[in-house]
Amino acid sequence: MSFHLLSRFAALLLALAALGACTNPNDLDKAPVDLGNFALGHNVVVAPNLTKGPASRDASKEEWIAAMTKAIDERFSRYEGDNLYHIAISVEGYVLAVPGVPIVASPKSALIIKVTAWDDAAGKKLNDKPEQVTIIESISGSTVLGSGLTQSKEVQMENLSRNAAKLIQNWLVRENLENKWFGGRGANSTSLIKAEPAADDDATAAARAAAAAQVIQEPDVAPVPQS
Repeated sequence: MSFHLLSRFAALLLALAALGACTNPNDLDKAPVDLGNFALGHNVVVAPNLTKGPASRDASKEEWIAAMTKAIDERFSRYEGDNLYHIAISVEGYVLAVPGVPIVASPKSALIIKVTAWDDAAGKKLNDKPEQVTIIESISGSTVLGSGLTQSKEVQMENLSRNAAKLIQNWLVRENLENKWFGGRGANSTSLIKAEPAADDDATAAARAAAAAQVIQEPDVAPVPQS
């Protein structure tokens, strides 16, 4: 796993020497694009196989989990559909650019994640095989010479996580249009109230906590089951 990711990172960084990113996550002040009857249930982020790529700053599993969880909440908690769907993410590898020689050798930051979407009502995955997503930092006036020169580690992680959330949204929109995962185009237009999980009694809460602990240790990420 580690060798495979390092090889991918090496190829990715070479490509980024000439190419820039086109992801624009700065649309959270606009109405969310249609996702049918989608409402965010559980937002589960783990990092059991986290690998640091070459020429990278250090970042812990806990830091990546916090950054990705925040980005997913910001983007997907806006949806007010009638049905709950869970998003499970495994952070696989990253590069957080360090200062280099401007233009010639300044690296770009990158992130690799795997994503699984779950239908709460059906109690099953929507994609049997996790969707692998490769994310690169957005190019701006402050990053064109390499974000390692101009940004802190925390800002790099925030930008990559926000880009990741946007790419996950794009993937879910495509699947909804093609495979009607969340009810198809326009299904969300009459949804006014966001669905919420039912309150747990003590026994259910204990069972949920035990299930969550098991989920964190499983390489195939799964959400906490609903009662």
